[in-house]
Amino acid sequence: MSVFRPFRAVRPVPEYASKVASLPYDVMSSEEAYVMVKDKPYSFMRIDRAEVNFPRGTDQYSEQVYLKAREILDSLEEQGILAQDEKPMFYIYRQIMDGRVQTGLVGCTSIDEYNQNKIKKHELTRADKEIDRINHVNYCDANTGPIFLVHRPRPELKALISGWTGTHEPVYDFVTEDGIGSTVWAVDDDETVKKISDLFMSVDALYIADGHHRANSAVKVGLMRRQENPGFDGSEEFNYFLSVLFASDELKIMPYNRVAKMPKGVSPGELLRRISEKFDIEEAGPEPYAPDAVHTFGMLMGNNWYKLTAKEGTFDPGNVIDSLDVSILQNNLIAPVLGIDDPRKSKNIDFVGGIRGLGELVKRANTDMDLAFSMYPTSVDELMSIADAGEIMPPKSTWFEPKLLSGLFIHKLK
Repeated sequence: MSVFRPFRAVRPVPEYASKVASLPYDVMSSEEAYVMVKDKPYSFMRIDRAEVNFPRGTDQYSEQVYLKAREILDSLEEQGILAQDEKPMFYIYRQIMDGRVQTGLVGCTSIDEYNQNKIKKHELTRADKEIDRINHVNYCDANTGPIFLVHRPRPELKALISGWTGTHEPVYDFVTEDGIGSTVWAVDDDETVKKISDLFMSVDALYIADGHHRANSAVKVGLMRRQENPGFDGSEEFNYFLSVLFASDELKIMPYNRVAKMPKGVSPGELLRRISEKFDIEEAGPEPYAPDAVHTFGMLMGNNWYKLTAKEGTFDPGNVIDSLDVSILQNNLIAPVLGIDDPRKSKNIDFVGGIRGLGELVKRANTDMDLAFSMYPTSVDELMSIADAGEIMPPKSTWFEPKLLSGLFIHKLK
């Protein structure tokens, strides 16, 4: 079973939805955030990355920054730009990017099910990143950024969502500057709300697609609130965190590409010779090359692209981690040939989300790096299989697009 509960969202009044909505805090640098909020007084980025309200160079983790986030959140409510719904509801959230549609349900999931691993993870988290979001949630007394969850498809849920969106007017319908459409429906019928909750009781597991740090931080704040309220009965809002749930067939993962430095003292010819021990190499020409099948890779060196195909025996097809393309590249090329054993810490490698395109790989390989690798994307089924096995994916294995916007739904902890 999966607990999925409606809530009274704090959200923008319709005429301000597009002015408030912003990209999530963790997809840009602080400097990029400063640029993004220029001439946007209502942008939720001013809450999610509240350092942008101070002079550049301000410590983004200082108490004054978190206090400012809470101040702005309260102010937007006082001004009537944000308002809380009168009763608990679910929300249907549809995004359209380049003609592709993904539709999910917005509600709250259980911190207990997270701790019991009924909400499954596939990624490690870093304590320093958690502390930031713990402070943010704590000071705001709210979950301000939704967790991106996935579940296996359920025809009954799909039919319910289709039926509601086909017979009700949306509360929001707008297109952001990047051309991505966002449409939201409020499911305010009590019987339909109960039906959604009941349907999720037969869903075996939920999987975190994106937002591991936000999820872990939200759960830790909930546990802190339990300590502060020893008489809690489990119904309090702090026992739940804000989530958007998508069926796995609604989603598309983009590749998470790599750029890297050439090992010192190694010529291009020698590098190709070493790579050829584990990969078949074909010249792909001067134009950027994107692989079209698993276990194949594009590599840019100098002005030439190459197609690399993993040879038999380079991975164990029965091992869900070992057979991932990101693992094959790391274990057979990046570590043994480039000498980068820990990609989480090395300055000789970086990761480029697929949304930035192959042109970004060319740019990076010709500026601060030397080599670029284009990847075939990890599948959602692979992600769920790895989580089911209790395994952890290698770093930077998945890139989901479009990103869930922040500011459209806020979950107060009391």
